[in-house]
Amino acid sequence: MFPLSLYFSEQQVKWSAKQLWNNIPAHYCIEEAALVPQLLELAQPVDQKHRKIATGWIKTIRENSENQLYLDQFLKTFSLETEEGILLLSLAETLLRVPDQKTADALIEDKLSSAQWQLYFDPNNSVLLNTSVWGLALSQQLIDPQAGPDSIFSRLVERISRPVIRKALTQAMNNLGERFVFSPDIQTGLVRIHDLGRNQTCSFDMLGEAAVTGQDAKRYFSAYLEAIESVAAQNLEERPAASVSIKLSALHPRLEPLKSGHVIDEVVQRVLHLLVVARTENVPITIDAEECSRQELTLQIFEALLRSDICKDWGGLGIAVQAYSKRALPILAWLNFIAQELQTAIPVRLVKGAYWDTEIKQAQQQGLSDYPVYTLKQATDLSYQVCAQYLLSEQCPLLKPQFASHNASSISQVISLSQQSNKPLEFQRLHGMGEALYEEILSQNTEARLRVYAPVGAHQQLLPYLVRRLLENGANSAFILQQFDSNISPEQLTETASEQLQTLDLKRNPTIPLPTDLYQPNRENSAGVILDSQQQVAQLLERIEPFMDHQWQAAALINGEAVRSQPAIITVSPFDLSLPTGQLFNATEEDVREAYAVTRAGFINWNNRPVTARAMIIKRFALLLEEHREELIALCLREAGKTLRDAINEIREAIDFCYYYAHEATTRLTSQAMPSVTGEENILSYEGRGIFVCISPWNFPLAIWTGQIVAALLAGNSVISKPASSTPLIAYRATQLLLDAGVPKDAIALLPGRSQEIGTQLTNDFRLSGVAFTGSTRGATEIVRQLALREGAAIVPFIAETGGQNAMIVDSTALPEQVVRDVIESAFNSAGQRCSALRVLYLQEDTADQIEAMLIGAIHTLKVGNPTEIDTDIGPIISNDALQALHGHIEHCREHRRLLFEAESKEQHDSGYFVAPTLVRLHTIDELSDEHFGPILHIIRYQADNLDRIIEEINRTGYGLTLGVHSRNNQTIKHICSHARVGNIYINRNQIGAIVSSQPFGGMGLSGTGPKAGGPNYLMSFAQEKTCSTNTSANGVNQQLLNQSYLS
Repeated sequence: MFPLSLYFSEQQVKWSAKQLWNNIPAHYCIEEAALVPQLLELAQPVDQKHRKIATGWIKTIRENSENQLYLDQFLKTFSLETEEGILLLSLAETLLRVPDQKTADALIEDKLSSAQWQLYFDPNNSVLLNTSVWGLALSQQLIDPQAGPDSIFSRLVERISRPVIRKALTQAMNNLGERFVFSPDIQTGLVRIHDLGRNQTCSFDMLGEAAVTGQDAKRYFSAYLEAIESVAAQNLEERPAASVSIKLSALHPRLEPLKSGHVIDEVVQRVLHLLVVARTENVPITIDAEECSRQELTLQIFEALLRSDICKDWGGLGIAVQAYSKRALPILAWLNFIAQELQTAIPVRLVKGAYWDTEIKQAQQQGLSDYPVYTLKQATDLSYQVCAQYLLSEQCPLLKPQFASHNASSISQVISLSQQSNKPLEFQRLHGMGEALYEEILSQNTEARLRVYAPVGAHQQLLPYLVRRLLENGANSAFILQQFDSNISPEQLTETASEQLQTLDLKRNPTIPLPTDLYQPNRENSAGVILDSQQQVAQLLERIEPFMDHQWQAAALINGEAVRSQPAIITVSPFDLSLPTGQLFNATEEDVREAYAVTRAGFINWNNRPVTARAMIIKRFALLLEEHREELIALCLREAGKTLRDAINEIREAIDFCYYYAHEATTRLTSQAMPSVTGEENILSYEGRGIFVCISPWNFPLAIWTGQIVAALLAGNSVISKPASSTPLIAYRATQLLLDAGVPKDAIALLPGRSQEIGTQLTNDFRLSGVAFTGSTRGATEIVRQLALREGAAIVPFIAETGGQNAMIVDSTALPEQVVRDVIESAFNSAGQRCSALRVLYLQEDTADQIEAMLIGAIHTLKVGNPTEIDTDIGPIISNDALQALHGHIEHCREHRRLLFEAESKEQHDSGYFVAPTLVRLHTIDELSDEHFGPILHIIRYQADNLDRIIEEINRTGYGLTLGVHSRNNQTIKHICSHARVGNIYINRNQIGAIVSSQPFGGMGLSGTGPKAGGPNYLMSFAQEKTCSTNTSANGVNQQLLNQSYLS
């Protein structure tokens, strides 16, 4: 990894393209505290003259604040730190797309009734803004905030009708949209461009987010093509040429790093078609910046385009670079090398970045070592300055900088730096932002050009763009608000990032923990893998490769020794029945008896160990899981048919269980003194129950296996493990690692085998002290029956997590694109073989057609097949029995004309157990008598006023594991959450992948007994309590009372 200073040295010219490229992923999650000092050393001092000029800009803007634009006033008044600002944002992003009046009215009630709008009236505001405030306050008064949902709007009947309020607010949201959206179509936008000043032009962006379906991609392609052709016809010589910004993710629904093998070529071909027209008509094109996960993919596509004959010697293809990315400077250096190699100019739009909140959240979810973006705003500003220095330096003769900013300090720094450069100055701003500031700037810098980033599209598509703009500019730390805040002096606002960082004496934001520390003090966060980096993925696959032909063995493991009582069975991969994975020696009834004898003897010593010692062993086991990660990934791929991403997450969850339960054990299973009368001591302590039988499933053969067993061991129990018959190899290898970690060989036994052969004997032994079970409801019922038949045996705890008819309710306020992504993940991830997987989707009739069509389109983009291929989305079904059951259900639905859609099965699927994603139409959930454990999604339509009926339907199934809710109406969400008898409810997200310690997992009714796995009560069920009461004054002396008898 190169120090940043070398990019400004002559050393740079000696580096190869490969060296420069490799330095980009090396900076992905580099430690911020190590990077910021380097930036501080590189940042040039700012000319005080230009700092005074920037201070003057701010003073002038404040003096003319009566001319402040409505949008600037709006953002200042309703910032995102206020409840009202958040409510308005939610209303703005939702109301315009709600098609039915009933839901729209309910949404308005929900958003307006809880705020205090009258507090925002200010005589200094514009008439337009105060009119908006009074309109909101009046609407609130008409909507009784104290009334319940059933009576809201009742007082309006006499004074004003619902349609009037709905229409007024819809118009208000349209007005707000117009402040952000340049025009509804490109033709109107080209007319509006004439309203800009002489040295100003636009970069048109077709408003919208990433494509979800192939149809989306085609629609965006057509929009880009129309924009390029229209701009070409209108570009005039009296102003700089207008350009078009292209978002690559809009041109392909699967622009993902693991899909790069075919996605790069497909996207390159689509963009080349656009560039043919753009080059012919000389319309500049900029490739937009997106999330960090797409950065490397974007650069690879950009390089392929730049090397094409179409772009040779053109200089019209540019790219945006985000300064908040730790990779920003390495990216610029790589672009500089490519430009000089090809002798082709590259316009570079330098932005600060608009996905900051997303990047922080994703890094935390992925368990990265650090963040891909700076956590301090000042560090981003500093990075922006250093990147600007590089772009304006003589080292980059072919990089044409375009500086996008609304920050007076950053802009003045650029102007100061430009004095030493002969490159022309071009600034960029967002439509609706920073007009007043740039009026001042351009009046003093007449040679500078300004390009307005102009979103074009319907207001209904406003949401993602609006949210990003408000997040970027609506926070109180954003310059666009501070420039109007009289409590902050102009001199403060023109302090450089270097000065601010030195004053703060910070190198990273202390309020944002590192991803690894996210769950402290409860547990460490398991380390993830950066699957967005092709370099890291290649290294991971290289380490996995030695295990892809490895053959494992599994047998009964008793007293630390493998017992091979039966002939070997060759195990094969479910995705290819011709590929053996190893040998299995199933346990016998004699092995069961021996396991009980050994673990009964081992229980006493293990239980007598201090809980801290047991916890240390389990933490050591977690380290061994991490150390053997590549082998375990290979096992998950080959034996369980998991995809690469699922296998990584499986191992992370197992490690999380170890750390969390170890922490819980040392904090909750220690002895504690209870309240006592004088002369008495009462001590509550915990100890193991005895032998726990842990029966784990095949769908999480490592994670759930680990969670059950480490909980039982930490509580002081010895354990007999009965892994699923489909995945014994994983359990055997994990048991070996447990023994290596220090678990005594007589404290754990492993008994692989079919439940029909050893299950009854396992659960009716008198020495059994508890059962932890994850599997089918039918299996749980049978175990309960077996436990009840044990004559004279102790009553033991039974901890069960079973299946469910998991539903998701989607109303018409939900964002369809988000719904489709979450439904696809919830229903088809892991081939639908998760206990939590979505089985029944309830769609409000008003938006059902649109969402169903998008679902079908999204399913077309999924790859079903060999999970060892990294671009596979859906792997195999676990067994032939499961396959036949699913096919039987699909055929039943076909016969009854309920089949809505069935994805195509391919020839390569014949080698294993594959079921293509399938959609089925139902009228009611009552039509399902069984859980169908696979990639089959049932869809039910409902009317808006039938919400209570569908909640009752869901409750009537008796299952209660997971429920998804997609709605922007908080009253609707609260109503569902309070009435649905479900263990885990997920709101406006997918409904799979519960996080240990954060989202305790477990169901109600037929879905389980509780307590929830990964929660604070789980461990306690494995322990038993003992109270010891001692009369401390039995010898006639009450020392405690004696000590208190004299007061000093």
